[in-house]
Amino acid sequence: MNRSDKSETPTLSPIKWLLVVAGVLFTGLGFIGIFIPLLPTTPFLLLAAACFMRSSRRLYVWLITHKIFGYFIYNYRHYHAITLKTKAGILVMLWLTLGYSFLFVVTHLFLRALLLIIGMGVTIHILSLKTLTSEMMERDKQIFEKKYTEQP
Repeated sequence: MNRSDKSETPTLSPIKWLLVVAGVLFTGLGFIGIFIPLLPTTPFLLLAAACFMRSSRRLYVWLITHKIFGYFIYNYRHYHAITLKTKAGILVMLWLTLGYSFLFVVTHLFLRALLLIIGMGVTIHILSLKTLTSEMMERDKQIFEKKYTEQP
């Protein structure tokens, strides 16, 4: 069988399929995070974009040019900033999860110390990000809409 007899649709490797599934899951969680205050939107959409970037160009382009989702990614990439609400949501979820793990799941002292070190590192990173102001968001919403949503 020669190469021209094969289907035009490329097959995805198992790793790429897993990345597509993870990207769809993270996109869904990001969407839910828009409506649920404690579920952060931006980190899930960034994870989805990373998964799609490594697995499906079509899904990656769809995500970063999406009228709603693309806006969150654009602001993070452009300003390296997230909203105060997102910062708070990330930190609350982080410490609730780590606290639960520390108290009820992990029993080894070394692993508990590791959880605290990781939690402090992530907290420092999140707090070091700029806070996206309403002025930045409004100005860039107009730029984003012109760049990605207007039809030629």
